[in-house]
Amino acid sequence: MIIIRLIRESYLFAIQAITTNKTRTLLSLLGISIGIFSVISVFTVFDSMERSVHKTIDSLGNNVLFVAKWPWVMDGSSPWWEYIKRPEPKLQELAEIQRKSITIESAAFMIGVRRTVKFQNNHIDNATIIASTHEYNNVMKFDLADGRYFTTLESNGGGAVVIIGSDIADKLFDNLDPIGRRIKIFGRNLEVIGIVIKEGENIFGDTSDDKLLIPINFARKVVNLRNISTNIIVKGKPFITNEEMSDELRGIIRSIHKLKPSVDDDFAINETDLISRQFDSMFDAIGVVGWIIGGFSLLVGGFGIANIMFVSVKERTSQIGIQKSLGAKNYFIMLQFLFEAIFLSILGGIAGLLIILLLVVMVNTQGLAFELVLTKGNIALGVGVSGLIGLVSGIVPAFKASKLNPVEAMRSTF
Repeated sequence: MIIIRLIRESYLFAIQAITTNKTRTLLSLLGISIGIFSVISVFTVFDSMERSVHKTIDSLGNNVLFVAKWPWVMDGSSPWWEYIKRPEPKLQELAEIQRKSITIESAAFMIGVRRTVKFQNNHIDNATIIASTHEYNNVMKFDLADGRYFTTLESNGGGAVVIIGSDIADKLFDNLDPIGRRIKIFGRNLEVIGIVIKEGENIFGDTSDDKLLIPINFARKVVNLRNISTNIIVKGKPFITNEEMSDELRGIIRSIHKLKPSVDDDFAINETDLISRQFDSMFDAIGVVGWIIGGFSLLVGGFGIANIMFVSVKERTSQIGIQKSLGAKNYFIMLQFLFEAIFLSILGGIAGLLIILLLVVMVNTQGLAFELVLTKGNIALGVGVSGLIGLVSGIVPAFKASKLNPVEAMRSTF
């Protein structure tokens, strides 16, 4: 077939162009390689970060809302001192929400404090202790590596029991089995009944590995809840949207706080989508910067490919004349040089992608908070952009070659 013959000849000419003048060709392709490296490396880093961010956010649940004093994202509509005046969510409000809501499947009240944790001669200072009502394991991602969760009696009665993260277990107990042993918090002895499965740090540097979980009714005995930041976490029923749940929740809390219709909310209803949208905007802006950074190198690379093709046309002028005299059509000559330009450009792009792949492998051995991944999409993008640069750069030289007069071309002695 003519297409196969065309591709084969273009490939052979491209290889000849590379081998005849290696230095010229490599310098010309360097621009494409650097451009693809610049663009795709930026996309690789930030695609990996974005994937890690969304994975972390998704771990909180996409149908979970957080009622708090402070919003996660400030919109500038109110000064910070207006937020300070707001009341913290109260434990009594949780019972009212559970009683009135028809969209909520589970809800939990939660606080976080920092205290020293001790076991025999080992201790951990400023360990994060979460105290929550019984439904915590239903509203938050929660998997145990060993042991069990609180019983309803332990939660309601404020039992002296605790579930610990894997890092806490390693630091306090060394090689001992923590289950059934007692640790000291708030000057009280609490029995370890469970160990949370190890998850490692997320991109925000947060992890459940270094936290402890206790019943809220035990915490009420040793902590003054009035001076602590609190949250109410609610999880929607299946097929209930966050908007439906948020609207209902807003009405319930406004009625609890006895707010008049003209008065603004004195609470915040936070959802993970707020964080996702903020990061999506940031990553979009970074993507534009990546194209700008790599665009200059791609432009230089495009001129390099065009230079190779102009020289190639000049060197093969007599050969083009012979081809035309033997019946080669203009489109055949044009496509022959276009294929050659695209092949050379893609070759440069592949070189840039190989460098990125090598760096990805090297960086992943350093133990970052997120894993770098050169995705198939970015590989396809790199190859596609390379091919497009080759196509654009080769059009003028290819057109020039196709319009050569066969008689004059054969007389060329270049």
